[in-house]
Amino acid sequence: MKNDLKQTKAFLFDLDGTLYLGNNVFDGVKETLDYIRDKGIKIVYLTNNSSKTEKEYKAKLIRLGLFDKRDIIYSSLDASIEYITEMLSGKKIYAVATKKVAKYLKKAGINLSGKADAVLVTFDTELNYKKIEKANDLIVKGATYIATHPDKTCPKEGVYSPDLGSFIEMFKASSNKYPDIIIGKPNAVMGDYLYKKLNLRREEITMVGDRLSTDIAFGINSGFNTVLVFSGETEKDAYAKSDIKADFALDTVNGIKELI
Repeated sequence: MKNDLKQTKAFLFDLDGTLYLGNNVFDGVKETLDYIRDKGIKIVYLTNNSSKTEKEYKAKLIRLGLFDKRDIIYSSLDASIEYITEMLSGKKIYAVATKKVAKYLKKAGINLSGKADAVLVTFDTELNYKKIEKANDLIVKGATYIATHPDKTCPKEGVYSPDLGSFIEMFKASSNKYPDIIIGKPNAVMGDYLYKKLNLRREEITMVGDRLSTDIAFGINSGFNTVLVFSGETEKDAYAKSDIKADFALDTVNGIKELI
C-alpha cells in the first residue's frame, strides 16, 4: 500500500453509493470536497450512468450542494461521443437513448439515423419495444455494437433498478451478440480519454468509488490510484475475499482528508 495520496492532482469520484445515495448526500461529503478543492486538486464527477446529459447531472449536483465551477462532469456517454467521433467519424449511428440524450448526441455532432452503420446502446430509461426491435435488427445484420457501460443494476434506495448491463443480456438473448466495445468503467477506454483530457500523469489521478468490479477495476486498468469506500455496494467481508484490491479502502470519502 502507498503511504498517502499526496501526488494526486485529480480525484475521479463515482456518484451514487460514493458521494450520495439517491438524493441523500452522505455526512461530511461537502466539507471533504471543499477541503480537496482548497488543496488545488481537481474534482471530476465520473459516472457510468448514461441516462442523463452533462446539464442534467450538473443540475442535480448543484441541487445537492456538491458542484463548484472548477469541477468537471464526465460520463460514459461523453466518452462514447469521443470514441464515435474518433473511430466512427461520418458513420450513421442508431442510438437507444432518451430524447434528451439523443439531442445531446446530435449537438455533439453524432449523425443519428435509423439506417445506421453502428448501434449505440445507452441506459435508456424511456426504452420501448420499438427501440429494442430496431436495435436488435441492426445488431443481427452486422452493425457495430457499442454499449456505454456494463453495470447490471443502478443504485437507489430500496431495490436497485435494472441498468444497461441487463439490457446487454437481453440483446445477447435475442441477437446472440455481445457489444463490440463497452466504453465505460471498468474498461480503460474512458480512462484513456480522461487521461488525455486532464493532461496529467496517470499516477497523479485517483479513482474513488464503491464498486470493485467497475470503479476499482477501472482505476487499475487505467493505471490510476484507487480508493474503495464502503458507503455503497461493496461490504468489508466481500472485499476481504475479492481478488480486486484498491490502494486504499476507507469507510467513507471523508477519510481522504487524512491522505492528502
